[in-house]
Parts: sequence; structure tokens; C-alpha cells
Amino acid sequence: MFEKELDAIKRAGLYRERKIFSDKLKDFASNDYLGLSQNKKLLKKAYKLLLCQTHHSPKASMIVNGYCSLHKELENYLCSLNGFKDGIVLGSGFLANIALFDAFVRKNDKIYIDEKYHASGLYAAKMLGDRAIFFKHNDPEDLNNLLESSPPKGRIIIAIEGVYSMDGDIADKRFSEIAINKNAILIVDEAHSSGSIGTNLLGYFDYHNIPICQNFIKMGTLSKAYGSYGAYILGDTETIEFLCNRGKSVIYTTALSIFDTTLALINLKYIQRNKKTLKDKIHSLQAMVKKILQTPLQSQILVVRYKNTKDMQRTHKELQKNGFLVGAIRKPTVQEPILRITLRTKNSLKQTKKLCKIIKKSEGQIC
Repeated sequence: MFEKELDAIKRAGLYRERKIFSDKLKDFASNDYLGLSQNKKLLKKAYKLLLCQTHHSPKASMIVNGYCSLHKELENYLCSLNGFKDGIVLGSGFLANIALFDAFVRKNDKIYIDEKYHASGLYAAKMLGDRAIFFKHNDPEDLNNLLESSPPKGRIIIAIEGVYSMDGDIADKRFSEIAINKNAILIVDEAHSSGSIGTNLLGYFDYHNIPICQNFIKMGTLSKAYGSYGAYILGDTETIEFLCNRGKSVIYTTALSIFDTTLALINLKYIQRNKKTLKDKIHSLQAMVKKILQTPLQSQILVVRYKNTKDMQRTHKELQKNGFLVGAIRKPTVQEPILRITLRTKNSLKQTKKLCKIIKKSEGQIC
């Protein structure tokens, strides 16, 4: 049925497949930044908490009767940690971005999006037509120019990421200043920054020490650094109430898994109790990379760019032979092939040092 299309994908070197990798490989590929996916003590705590509940599945959407006390407890905890008034948990980061873009951008509004924003935002933007405008990656000046040259009749909405997943750079602080000066809504996708950067490992606002304003919205995932599954949106009370009434992916999807909610809550509390130790590990890994590759990192993401897919795949295989699994990323996710390497705190300095030495010998551009 799709033979020709699949053959074309294979010829272009863009074929993707599900694969179960050996547990013997050192994982430098996943988004499990803090190694919580392997923490059995936290898993057991979450399971015990789940057994105390009257039911263990969400049963329905949030708006029917899928909402439970654990959902509310997690939302309240996220709000208290991050300084927001209200919040809501959802099934995934993709659903969260769909909810925000679909519900917020009205007829006379315009949303200004970083060109390297997550695929879920780009997907939603396609449905907005000329109401969606893209600015150069992490470039506040370009955003300012666009706001001056094409201001909307309605509201201004700005969408950025805290840490960009395929570049590893942190969003400029000036975006928050622009949002305040223009009275714009600022959406920050914190999927790869929450649990990874900031004094309290809380992401972009924490990292830049930005006071939370009424027009700021924080979206993040409960996977990645938080070691569970699902997502959350934090904002003021009216914002969250509006999403409950207009966000299609809130209204028409089953509520977040109760077990994932429980695990996220347990893991979040663990991170806050151990944030100094975790930060020290992150900084040690970053220092090791800088020492060997002469590359200072802003986050836990190291990117190695290649001129072609063949060279990238050759290094990817070489790393596997030496016991390392890293991310091999190609089009359409990125414009040029890259190896995406995650500095997980679960991996030792010795392992990281060995991996960096192999990378240094490759033909890639380290950044």
C-alpha cells in the first residue's frame, strides 16, 4: 500500500524504525536527564501511593469525571514550585501545545513563534494561516522588528522554548522583557529546561530569575527530567479556566494516567530535595565536555553536526561498537544531520570522557 513511499524514504537515508537497544549500551540518547527512569525506590513509592486510591485509571476526560485528587495535588505542587496561580495536567506535551495554539489565537490575534519551536507547535501553527509568524531562532531583535512591521489588531502571543531540544541553547531573557513591554502573552515550552537548568532546576524563568507575571504561561512535560509521562500548563486562573472551556485536547481526551500523575509527583519532590546534588552532577558533566571538546554547554544537550547523513551514521555506529547509544537525528526534524548527546546524570564522568574522545575524532562540527 505504501511501498513506493517507503522505498523513497529508504533511498534518501531517512527511514525510521522502532528498535529495542541493548541495556548494555550506555544511554546518552534519551531525554531522561536525571536518570529517574531507573530509580526503583521512587517507582515503589509511586505504586504504594497509587494503591491507596479508590481507582487507578482516569476513567474519563478532565471535564467529565476523570479529574481526581492526585491530579489536583500535582497541579498545586507545580504552581507552588514555579510561582503560578493555577495549572492543569494533560496527556502529553504535544496535546498541551495543541491546546494552547488552538484555543489562544483568535481571529485578530497573531502568534510569533521561534522558527525552531517544537514540532507540536509547528503542526498547530499550520492551521492558523497568516496568524502565525516565525522569527529567527532565539533572536529578540528579529521578533521586535516583526512586531513593529506587522502588529496584529488583536493580541500578541509569543512562543519560545526554555531549552531548544535540537540545539541545546537557552532562550534569551529579553523575550520576557518584550512580552512585558508589548503586553503580550508569553508561552514558554519548558519540556527540556524544567529539571535541567535554573537555581532550583525549574527552567527558563528560574534560570533568568524572572518574576512571574500574569501574561506568562509555562508549559512543560512530566517525562524527560521528571521521569514520568504527561504534561502541564501553568498560568493565571482565567487562563486555565479558558483552556478547560476552549482547549480541545483538554476537553476531548481522557485525563492523564493516575499512575503517571503519581510518579511525577514523587519524582518532582525527589528533585527538589536533591537539587544541589543533581546540579553539581550536571555541572561536572558539562565541565568534562568543555575540557575535552573545548565546547561550553548551556544545557545537558551536546550537538554534533555533520555535512551528510552517511558521515553521521558512521559515527553513530562507531559509538555503538564502543558501548554508547546517542541520538541520530535527520530531516525533517533538523535541516542537517546531527548526533544529539544527552549528559544524563546517571552516566559517570569516566564514561562521558570516553564518549567525548570518540566524538573528537569524528568529522562532525561540535557545538
